[in-house]
Amino acid sequence: MAEVKPSSTPPPPATQASTEPLYAGFTRFELELEFVQSLGNAFYLNHLASQHLLQDPAFVSYLDYLQYFTTQEFVSYLDYPGPTLKALELLQQERFRQDILSPEVAVALANTWAEESKRT
Repeated sequence: MAEVKPSSTPPPPATQASTEPLYAGFTRFELELEFVQSLGNAFYLNHLASQHLLQDPAFVSYLDYLQYFTTQEFVSYLDYPGPTLKALELLQQERFRQDILSPEVAVALANTWAEESKRT
């Protein structure tokens, strides 16, 4: 797989006057927001691991790039910041990227996040 390096700066949130190119009708920011929010699903993380994406250096680099969602400017766009931000943090650890391949780990993580969401 050819290494694709994302831009080093995050895209601005879309505005009506934006001249940013659209991809299937969506801005890059909207696509990245949708993707990063999907990381808050432990079973999706398990799926990514089963497809060997979490072992791909280019994909891991992209996950690092998505850390911009942890900044105050962008965290407000997240619907479920708790699990999303925790997933971004965990995905930076090689051990977690290996462990999430286990369905038992995915179930335990999903249960933990569900319990935490009940408390908030």
